[in-house]
Amino acid sequence: MNDILAFWGAYLPQIMDGLGVSLKVTGASLAIGIPLGLALALLVQAKSRVLRWACLAVVEVGRGAPALILLQFAYFGLPNVGLSLTSFAAAVAALSWSTAAYTSEIIRAGLQAVPRGQVEAADALGFTFADQLRFVVIPQGLRVAAPALLGFAILMLQASSLAFTIALPELLSQAYMIGTATFRYMTILCLAGLVYAGICIPATILVGWTERRLGQHA
Repeated sequence: MNDILAFWGAYLPQIMDGLGVSLKVTGASLAIGIPLGLALALLVQAKSRVLRWACLAVVEVGRGAPALILLQFAYFGLPNVGLSLTSFAAAVAALSWSTAAYTSEIIRAGLQAVPRGQVEAADALGFTFADQLRFVVIPQGLRVAAPALLGFAILMLQASSLAFTIALPELLSQAYMIGTATFRYMTILCLAGLVYAGICIPATILVGWTERRLGQHA
């Protein structure tokens, strides 16, 4: 046991460096993907059939294709059309697309949960369509969707581990490099799993607490 603890202590800084990269990828993907998801949730309800079907195609491809395939496409496929991305940029681009696709459905469900009477009341008060969205529909819809969005953020942190396939030095990639150098794969992967658990378990508890708090004020 002491040998394992000493091994973990020696390589923990490298693992934490990888965690930092994972958090950066996750944060950037959520910062880009959630606003895009909101835009897609609104645009799939547009009156223009062309715009609606184009946005639906973006959503369905993003949801239907595994995140690993999107990562491979962004890193290995885009250079074939003259657009080369670093591993970090490719990971953010792919995970942002996946985030936008999934969160658009989460947000759309939240927007549809807003009582129709409130929209009609805003219309009776003379609100423009943009003001109805800004002051009535979007604030309440995002409040309904917030717990699901927080839960999805945890999944995206876990999904960032797929970026090791495109040579991004995130947490899992660092663990594999250490395992290759020391031949102690199980030991270092256990440490990586504990680091993930140390973030995801408290985050899951926080999501549950947030959901209960929002439910009390619904």
